[in-house]
Amino acid sequence: MVTASQDHAPEEREPPLRFSAVWHTSGVAAADARAAIRALLAQVGLSPHHTSSQDAQLVVSELVTNAARHAPGPGALEVELTADATLLRISVRDSSPRLPELRERNARRVGGHGLYLISRLCDQLHTVVLDAGKKIVAHLRLHTSPSGVEAGPRLA
Repeated sequence: MVTASQDHAPEEREPPLRFSAVWHTSGVAAADARAAIRALLAQVGLSPHHTSSQDAQLVVSELVTNAARHAPGPGALEVELTADATLLRISVRDSSPRLPELRERNARRVGGHGLYLISRLCDQLHTVVLDAGKKIVAHLRLHTSPSGVEAGPRLA
């Protein structure tokens, strides 16, 4: 049985919302990762049609797809939404020691644009080298207003 304690200050914040998934060999479907992001953001009232939700879905889809495509073996997706619902941290771990490379922009090339898109959408993007593979961490600022409508124009 859990009992609420009276020792907590009234201004204490709610904990962040989290989601995680792990895979062994076949990877996780990008569609499942997008659905998880939509569900997580819906918990704080962010519509799947909102630009911030769509950006989050694109970022997680690209990161998960790259991990599944370029790194055989185990991997993981970890997502954390800050308690104030303004920052989404997306981490994808894979088994490949090869670091991602931001390719030069080329509109004629088919594919290879995902990392560029992620770097444009996210406030931070970095790679952590692990003993067995790497972890890509993206910080995406969510833009919302009290009415649920996007706050301000979006810059390209």
